[in-house]
Amino acid sequence: MPSFPKPKIPDSIVPPPLRKPGKPGLGGTPKGQAPSDLKTAPPGRQSHGDKLLERGKEAPIDALGWVDQRMAASGFLTGMLYRKVPKGTNWFYTLGSATLFAFVVQAVTGVFLAMYYTPSATQAYASISHINNDVPLGQFVHGMHKWGSSLMVILIFLHMGRTFFFGAYKYPRELNWVIGVVLLILTMTMAFTGYLLPFDQRSFWASIVGININGTGPVVGPYLSDFLRAGPELGATTLSRFYAIHMLLVPGAIIALIGAHMYLVVKLGTTAPPWMKAERPKGASPLAQLDAGANGNGNGDGRVNGHRVDGSPVSGEGSNGAAS
Repeated sequence: MPSFPKPKIPDSIVPPPLRKPGKPGLGGTPKGQAPSDLKTAPPGRQSHGDKLLERGKEAPIDALGWVDQRMAASGFLTGMLYRKVPKGTNWFYTLGSATLFAFVVQAVTGVFLAMYYTPSATQAYASISHINNDVPLGQFVHGMHKWGSSLMVILIFLHMGRTFFFGAYKYPRELNWVIGVVLLILTMTMAFTGYLLPFDQRSFWASIVGININGTGPVVGPYLSDFLRAGPELGATTLSRFYAIHMLLVPGAIIALIGAHMYLVVKLGTTAPPWMKAERPKGASPLAQLDAGANGNGNGDGRVNGHRVDGSPVSGEGSNGAAS
């Protein structure tokens, strides 16, 4: 049976959604213009080196995200770095951060010095001379550690003075003040124990004077002096004990207390300077009206149960606030 071609349905009677789109350039349909970026810079396939470079750039971000998913540290860091500070904050508030930076410098330089130092009564002075004369940048690192200890003592005293005069030791920051006092004592202890480590004539006799001064304290003074001396006289055992206290005991306690100190600072915030006065919000309502509004008895015009805030009755109204 012969087949006949199907008649073409005119486009005029076909609904627009069902019409077949025409080819570009035919039937009055203009050809689309190619994007300008394709004309100037046609896309090319990324090489293997480019892919590795992109992965290398994203690796630190992926590593931080992996750690944050397991430690949830972003919330703590956000609260610490983006916390609100009181009005009037000035450069006096940076003394605590400066003291922390000084401690970090002491810790880093102390680690490098410990690599070459020998805590021996016969070799301590020679090892210090070797650091200053033979080790590259040894004298520079030793100088940073030596003068950095004095700088840390000065900074922590200034920080404690700022805290006292600004009244930052009051409620609810009493515990933070106690931690700061302990940190001050530990800083002085670290400076005192580190002074003997060169074991030269000056440090030897200065340490004897310091230990004898500790021995004059009441009750615990003689016991503390015997503990520091580690024997009847200052000698090799004293040097080993001072080195252990200076390198292990005191730095560990300082790190733990600094963590607690910073946690309380973030949690409780800082205090405003004493010359800054609290400002009352504008348009504040009287206390009695606020209480009445909380109890549902106020009418918003300064009256409470038909009486003014000062207790006088409103003329023309009864005790319940209604017209008499």
